Amino acid sequence: MTLDRFYPVVPDADWVERLLAWGARLIQLRIKDCPEPALRAQIERAKGACAAAGAQLVVNDHWQLALDTGCDFVHLGQEDLAGADMGALRRAGIRIGISTHDHAELDRALAEAPDYVALGPIYPTQLKQMPWAPQGLARIGEWKRLVGARPLVAIGGLTVARADLCLGAGADCVAVVGDIMRHPDPSRQTGAWLAATRP
Repeated sequence: MTLDRFYPVVPDADWVERLLAWGARLIQLRIKDCPEPALRAQIERAKGACAAAGAQLVVNDHWQLALDTGCDFVHLGQEDLAGADMGALRRAGIRIGISTHDHAELDRALAEAPDYVALGPIYPTQLKQMPWAPQGLARIGEWKRLVGARPLVAIGGLTVARADLCLGAGADCVAVVGDIMRHPDPSRQTGAWLAATRP
């Protein structure tokens, strides 16, 4: 499997639609603290928008809703991995990405034969409290050797310049949150990311 190298992570379907219009083709929908009916509506709307654009939607955490709504890709953190019905996801043909932060988590992730592995935070990030120190570029090369042919996603504190360094260090894909979400001109910044990640 190959992934688009530009992987924005966004909090709602509005952002999904904006990123699609600006050229993104791989988007993670990461919604926290939302009532189930509203969450389902957001997922269904994002799914429809991605299907119309020929793009890939990845649903973060909410694997049961991904199953219920016919989505085909989920991203699981280590906490979510513990409660997810991996057999049901596999039987439904849903692809799975898994977050990792240390060797024990990587071993646990690889035991599930994920479709991609994410490593982070590569750089310091202000978006959420992290109990792990920044991984750094050298860890990307180490992780890539361990995950083999499956795609490796770098995430955490990335800018356009840092994304280029991550790709050079062995990442197959670079995930971004704050450098677009918090940018004063997110459309222009998306263009910069696309120019940097697509040959």
